[in-house]
Amino acid sequence: MSGPAFAPWLPRVKVCGVTRPGDAARAVELGAAAIGMIFWPGSPRAIDVATARAIAREVPPFIATVGVFVDEEPAAIARVADAVPLAVVQLHGDEPPDVLAQLVRPVIKALAPSAPGAEARAARWPGWVTLLLDAYDPGRRGGTGRTADWTIAAAWALRRRVVLSGGLHAGNVGDAIARVRPWAVDVASGVESAPGVKDAARLSAFFHAVAAAAESAGEERA
Repeated sequence: MSGPAFAPWLPRVKVCGVTRPGDAARAVELGAAAIGMIFWPGSPRAIDVATARAIAREVPPFIATVGVFVDEEPAAIARVADAVPLAVVQLHGDEPPDVLAQLVRPVIKALAPSAPGAEARAARWPGWVTLLLDAYDPGRRGGTGRTADWTIAAAWALRRRVVLSGGLHAGNVGDAIARVRPWAVDVASGVESAPGVKDAARLSAFFHAVAAAAESAGEERA
């Protein structure tokens, strides 16, 4: 008698830089585990609280709303998080680990694994903080369209929970999943027709590529 059939391993998908409620609804339909909204004014995907509230209304229970902040004061983060509301806070700047004491929500910390001193900075963040691994750019905070260093990311993924970000799209996410084995993947520009405007066909293709990669990984282990 054969054993039980298990579903293939499937990394979670966070769709980030969402600016329109309809895009959030479509991402959720396709299987997104998290919807990311950016509150840093320097981003072309930045939104205000009123827009974020409208987006959050499209996100059902058990799907996370994630707010992205860059070097923002904890009190300001809390005000936005309460107003939307947000389930998770993502820190995408040069925030020190001691800011955790002032945040009550789960935290994602963005780091570039190929940046100078990245290994030491990662070690300063406790294991319960999920690390988002993005491409290194000293002048921009994500959304560059460039991939992170997958070799370093794969080594980090063996030690702790990581979200792989940076230049992912339907054409490369399968390879990224196979090489890094991340807990989750994060996509923004790779499913857009313009900054902040998610393209339905590209979104669908991305989720199909993630599912195909998970199916392939399951066959390899069988």
